[in-house]
Amino acid sequence: MTSSISASSQLSKTLRSHYFSLPQGGQCQVTYIWIDGSGEGMRSKTRTLDCEPSGIEDIPEWIFDGSSTGQATGENCDMFLIPVKMFRDPFILDPNKLVLCEVLKYDRQPTETNHRHHCKKIMEKVKEYNPWFGMEQEYTLLGADEYPYAWPSKGFPKPQGPYYCSVGADRAFGRDIVECHYKACMYAGVKISGSNAEVMPSQWEFQVGPCEGTEIGDQLWMARFLLHRVCEDFGVIATLDPKPMSGNWNGAGCHTNFSTNATRAEGGLEHIEKAIDKLRPQHAEHIRVYDPHGGEDNKRRLTGLHETSPIHEFSAAVANRGVSIRIPRHVAQDKRGYLEDRRPAANCDPYAVTAAIIRTCLLEGEEEGDILSDLEINELE
Repeated sequence: MTSSISASSQLSKTLRSHYFSLPQGGQCQVTYIWIDGSGEGMRSKTRTLDCEPSGIEDIPEWIFDGSSTGQATGENCDMFLIPVKMFRDPFILDPNKLVLCEVLKYDRQPTETNHRHHCKKIMEKVKEYNPWFGMEQEYTLLGADEYPYAWPSKGFPKPQGPYYCSVGADRAFGRDIVECHYKACMYAGVKISGSNAEVMPSQWEFQVGPCEGTEIGDQLWMARFLLHRVCEDFGVIATLDPKPMSGNWNGAGCHTNFSTNATRAEGGLEHIEKAIDKLRPQHAEHIRVYDPHGGEDNKRRLTGLHETSPIHEFSAAVANRGVSIRIPRHVAQDKRGYLEDRRPAANCDPYAVTAAIIRTCLLEGEEEGDILSDLEINELE
């Protein structure tokens, strides 16, 4: 149906392949990627380097117009792009690169949505704990008409039940996109660790990690960029909206797995339980940073239904997907491993989420590097 596919995806890919086969004369295209003023949108632009960079230190700083991305005013619009992580480009191939960047203002201070800057300081303070994170990114595929991809144009598909980890043309919608994204991540060097179809039809998940410190945020943001870029080729949209369809349909989260040297060691379950005890009184603060809008997006998702815990209640249990913090069954049996924080929304900032977990579980409320106050967002009503 043409109304559900974008016009740009209908351009000839065969014709494009001719130009992609042309030699580059030893030069290299580098695409700079950053998070915009919304805290969830991504932007990019490309420049030519005279030769292939051997590392991030070979990528020069650049600038962009912050007034067009919600990050500056027109009379003082130049913002700095600071390269922090380099990946291979799976779209135009080697030697070309994708580069994730931090954004700094004219005074070289981090922008309001540059949570990596603060996260890095916090992670440096706890590096002896070797904190590992794994994040499970759920997303929903939409047609260009912004209705779930492959859903009936008038009405709804069959109720939830047969779609999770499914196979079959009547159950799994958009697998080509999922598999191309997986391959693109592997080529780029993203630490993708798996994928599966989710509970709602046209909803999928990929997992990134385990990664230590700020690395999980770098990897997840690049995986998100690759997802949007792959979807662009196919003419569909990937949304990270935590509740894209109201009614009896699952929402979308970004479940975050967390462990330290102590929780992974013999008898680590005791340290997991201590971490949960620290998370409990800070529940409201964590909800504030677990989506870009101070919990307002998660209000639609964390209802106590559809494998969630109510947004104003904190709970923890073994093998229970209706709680705030789940201890996986094998962790309880082995008495060591990790905890799963099920509260972060699909559109969360991974730097903000992981920094908040570290502050609560390992720094115990130290004032320095307080990412919760840095976010400057309103309390939940």
